Amino acid sequence: MRSVRSYAVLSVVLVALVLLSACSPAAPAPAAPAAPAATQAPAAPAATVAPAATQAPAVPAKGAGAKKIGFSVYDMQYGFFQDMEKGTREAAKAAGYDYALVDQKSSESTMVASTQDLINQGIGALIISPFKPDAMGPVVDAAKAKGIPVVVDDIGGGGTNYDVIVISDNQKGGVLAADQMDKLIKGKSGASKNVASITCEPSAVYAARRNQGFEARMKELGYNVVATLSGNSKQEEGYKVMKDILSAHPDVAGVFSCNDPMAVGAAQAIADSGKSGSKDIFVIGFNADEIALKAIKAGQMVATVQQVPYQMGKMTVDLATKLMNGEKLKFDNDQNREIYVPVNLITADNVDTLLK
Repeated sequence: MRSVRSYAVLSVVLVALVLLSACSPAAPAPAAPAAPAATQAPAAPAATVAPAATQAPAVPAKGAGAKKIGFSVYDMQYGFFQDMEKGTREAAKAAGYDYALVDQKSSESTMVASTQDLINQGIGALIISPFKPDAMGPVVDAAKAKGIPVVVDDIGGGGTNYDVIVISDNQKGGVLAADQMDKLIKGKSGASKNVASITCEPSAVYAARRNQGFEARMKELGYNVVATLSGNSKQEEGYKVMKDILSAHPDVAGVFSCNDPMAVGAAQAIADSGKSGSKDIFVIGFNADEIALKAIKAGQMVATVQQVPYQMGKMTVDLATKLMNGEKLKFDNDQNREIYVPVNLITADNVDTLLK
């Protein structure tokens, strides 16, 4: 009886096992979709995203790989370069480009290393406002080796194989400053015919044209340029240089500065000597930085020559686009591949139009 029951139980177990084995394909079934899920991740949906990315720069750029603009800026602590960067960034974004920025922080080694990093990011074009133009050679060579066009924004090209450089009409700006100073000195009774010139750093070869234009024009007008000293583009050095000028030439009637930070420093030195930079010794700067505009408004200096760094930044993006598209550029100076941007004289009469 027990054996019969054992057979019966065994039969039931065998039947159950057969039924389970028949149903067993249902258990791995959830695993089957895992393979399609794995293939879906890199498959068609991901591939179709790429064309969408290439559509972003479709307006300006023909090359599918030319979708990021890299900008290496001189030093973001200065208002001039803040405006330049803003124009570059906004133009790049408006055109549909990705945008990458590095700040050289007035350092040659940082300029070279950070700009090389930009190039290695796979940018479509390099825009650079170099702290040390003479050290640009390896950077430009690296960009060219990868087929990346190089647009220089101000300062200088260092004799490298850049594609184009955008600069203000510096020579004309110096002449504007000279004519304004002549007018002011002639209107001041008893003023001497002695003037001074504060230059930027020696490597800023394009900025040097400002002082060259100023000095040549002042000499044409019958003035004596009694001092030409470098303030290396820094406010504190402009202050020190002006102290030296005042010590050697206490009767100096006016001073022209290659940039506004140095002009503001010079105006402070004049103020510390008990005189005014807008009534006693006429101080004229260059750039139209906010610090200079406020100094003009406060009567601490008399004028500045306005560059338009925001527009310069926008222009470099447009030029980069043309280069990426293989278009030929039109230069103001073919030999040096230069394009000039107009400048304007800013005085107390029109400074309010620029103050933020």
